[in-house]
Amino acid sequence: MPNTPALVLPFSKIRKEDIPLVGGKGANLGEMYNFGIPVPDGFVITAQAYEKMIEHNALQPVIREIIRQTEVTNQKQLEKAAIKIQRLIFTADIPKELVSEIFDSYSKLKPGDKNPLVAVRSSATAEDLPDASFAGQQESYLDIKGESNLIQAVRRAWGSLWGARAIFYRATKGYNHFKVLLAIPVQLMVQSDVSGVVFSVNPVTGNKNHVVVEAVWGLGDFMVQGVVNPDHYIVNKDEFTIHSRQPVSQTIMEVHDYPSGVKKVKVPKNKIFAPKLTDEQVINLAKLSVKVHQHYFFPQDSEFAIENGKIFLVQTRPITTLDSNRAVQKISEEQLVNLKQVVQGEPASFGIGFGKVVKIKAAKEIDKVQSGDVLVTEMTAPDFVPAMKRASAIITDKGGQTSHAAIVSRELGVPAVVGTKNATKILKNDQIVTVNGATGTIYLGVPEKGKVVKPKEFKEEEYPKTATKIYVNLGEPDLASVVAQGNSDGVGLLRAEFMVAEIGVHPKKMIREGKGKLYTEKLAESLMKFTHSFGDRPIVYRATDFKTNEYRNLKGGQDFEPIEPNPMLGFRGCYRYISDESVFNLELEAIKIVRNKYGYKNLHLMIPFVRTVDELIKVKRIIAAAGLTRSNSFKLWMMVEIPSNVILLDDFISAGIDGVSIGSNDLTMLILGTDRDNETVAVEFDERNPAVLWALEHVVKTAAKRGITSSLCGQAASMYPDLVDKLVTWGITSVSVSPDAVDNTRRVVAGIEKRLLK
Repeated sequence: MPNTPALVLPFSKIRKEDIPLVGGKGANLGEMYNFGIPVPDGFVITAQAYEKMIEHNALQPVIREIIRQTEVTNQKQLEKAAIKIQRLIFTADIPKELVSEIFDSYSKLKPGDKNPLVAVRSSATAEDLPDASFAGQQESYLDIKGESNLIQAVRRAWGSLWGARAIFYRATKGYNHFKVLLAIPVQLMVQSDVSGVVFSVNPVTGNKNHVVVEAVWGLGDFMVQGVVNPDHYIVNKDEFTIHSRQPVSQTIMEVHDYPSGVKKVKVPKNKIFAPKLTDEQVINLAKLSVKVHQHYFFPQDSEFAIENGKIFLVQTRPITTLDSNRAVQKISEEQLVNLKQVVQGEPASFGIGFGKVVKIKAAKEIDKVQSGDVLVTEMTAPDFVPAMKRASAIITDKGGQTSHAAIVSRELGVPAVVGTKNATKILKNDQIVTVNGATGTIYLGVPEKGKVVKPKEFKEEEYPKTATKIYVNLGEPDLASVVAQGNSDGVGLLRAEFMVAEIGVHPKKMIREGKGKLYTEKLAESLMKFTHSFGDRPIVYRATDFKTNEYRNLKGGQDFEPIEPNPMLGFRGCYRYISDESVFNLELEAIKIVRNKYGYKNLHLMIPFVRTVDELIKVKRIIAAAGLTRSNSFKLWMMVEIPSNVILLDDFISAGIDGVSIGSNDLTMLILGTDRDNETVAVEFDERNPAVLWALEHVVKTAAKRGITSSLCGQAASMYPDLVDKLVTWGITSVSVSPDAVDNTRRVVAGIEKRLLK
């Protein structure tokens, strides 16, 4: 920074310490530009230039009097005051020397183009600081071309410092209106094919091991406004691998339309369901985010734009929402169990809030929202902030985790759920609801009130790394993208039965009707929801293990399934594949489509209910004949759920498998001869019975000795920490649990491993 404050400065002369001169946004742009981040070139009309304009026109006493006469909590008074002040600025005289410097900097911005397209942005000196950050307070103007248009955009930007929401924000934060100045970055336009944001830590959970990337087609304003929902990616920071993907279809987008500015257009048909980013771009964005975080020594929320495949960061600011001091009701997840779930959306701001539903359509209705109400709307805008501040929770139909509603809710510490699609239709005014901002769930009614505590904050020990993998059991395709955002290491048991039930027709009926290919395509489509959502993490697909009574429930099933006295011990699992290869071959073809056609090499296969070694050998021949061969990228697992699997495990391993997963439910029943579903004898069912424990220990230690992986996918790992202790001590390589048990199991395992290391 020069000794005498300048009126206009190029990015090359700006550093992060220059906030008093160029504001938080301007300082960040200059800092990024100078430490090697791809930032579109530009210059900043400094805060001192704004001050000079105010002084030149003697506006300060006039504005002070207008503010003095205004009750800022009265929305109508506030809006009238804002209009008066902005008129004064829009008509103010700009000193000639300032105009000259602006025009000179503009003409040099792009060699060979005297009047390039630029973005005129606002950068308040109290904006984007570690203790304050409101999205959308001041205005930005895009596709500005020519000197006259540039000056008009500068005037409008100065005027936006006196918008109603900005005045309200300063008043409630206790800032002196004339100590908050406005600088204006002027930056070359990026014609965005894709826009989005990248967080260097997870802004919802606070997980410091994750980078979050969100992206939309076209310009990013539609994402912030909640008009469209973004694709959502989570990246593991340590290895820079994709932890999860959550694709979202997009039918409209906002694009540049010079000289009109911007316009809404339809997304081309071939892009509606296509991912906005390649995996390589996701990783590159994550690396840039981490680089910016490390440079600033503080978590960062960065905006990006991609033009012709080239990534630009166009803004960065600190994430100020990780240590909110706002008090919330102490309500546990357990207290919500008995409440009826009525709406599901995207988690946006941590915490649980409850109150009376108040639906509003526009900012003019915000006075309807009183302290403790639940604000329900299609999407919020900056003018909603006073109501958001009063609300106990916020629900929107539209928007993602980087929409205005999400960002501001986290700033305020208000629980929020966004992107519900239909909350404004389902919820009724004056209904009492509970909002879980961590899961995106809205419940009818409220649990018993508890004492007031601070909201949950991220602690490293809540997401510990463990040598023992913590997998998740899953089957519902529609849950894939949500569960994938959790902290599992992959899917240890992907049940085929849910996907087959979703198809709804017995596979043999479809084969008989010449629809076998359709069956395969539907199964492959469901499988891809898991393989895509879980990023680089493994998915272990257990082939169909319907029993005959279950298969008979499918359409046409009665024509193909015998009636058995004991289906559990009947025509099921591996023996079924060998007896009739036709259905199993449809499954194998679906796996090949996912792995070979679409490139998801994280999909593996597990064979259930293998009674004999000979059965395993025969089914392996069928798999090989279908063109699936064991390799580093394709593992073949076997379920251990029959006593013969335990007794002859060495022989099964010698036949050629890469891992085993213990189905503790069936194994316990067959060792103890106890039907857990029969209430008369269910009390005898216990995975901690000495006979069962002997079997578990034998399997885990034998697998370790033979160099294959071992897992346990029954409910026992979720229920009995003492059993998990034994499994980890014996050397099990993974446990697979229900989604709600992942985090707790990981903490239990981390404690066990820590003790064993000592």
